[in-house]
Amino acid sequence: MAGGKNDSDGNYVLLRSNRRKTLRKHLLVLKVKGVDEKGVFFGYGKTLGRDGMFITTVNPKKAGEEFDICFKLATEDIEVKSRCRVVWARGFDPSLKKEPGMGIQFVDLMSEVRDKIDEFIKKAEK
Repeated sequence: MAGGKNDSDGNYVLLRSNRRKTLRKHLLVLKVKGVDEKGVFFGYGKTLGRDGMFITTVNPKKAGEEFDICFKLATEDIEVKSRCRVVWARGFDPSLKKEPGMGIQFVDLMSEVRDKIDEFIKKAEK
C-alpha cells in the first residue's frame, strides 16, 4: 500500500500525499519556447506553478538538462523568461495513457514574476 490510506469502503487507496508546496494550475494550452545548444524547440505547458511547469512534448529532454524558456501568461501581459532544469521526463509509450513530456523547475525566475504566476493561478481558480 506504499504508506497509503484506505477509505472506510475500500474504494480507493491514497498512495501519497500532495507533495506540492505551492498552488499550481492546469492549463488548456500554453505555448512554450525553449532554447538550448541544439536550437529552438516548442512544447505545450499543461500545468503551471510558481516553481515550474509540465511541458508536453514527444521529445522530452533528459533529467538534469538545463535550457532557457519563454512563455506568456494567457490573461496577463507578462512574458516569462527563465533558465530551467528538467526534474523528470516521460517519453512516449503507447501502453501508457499519460502524455509524454517533462517536469521543469525554474532556476532563476525573479520572485516578482513568481508572484505574478501565483496571481494568475488564483484568478483562474475563481
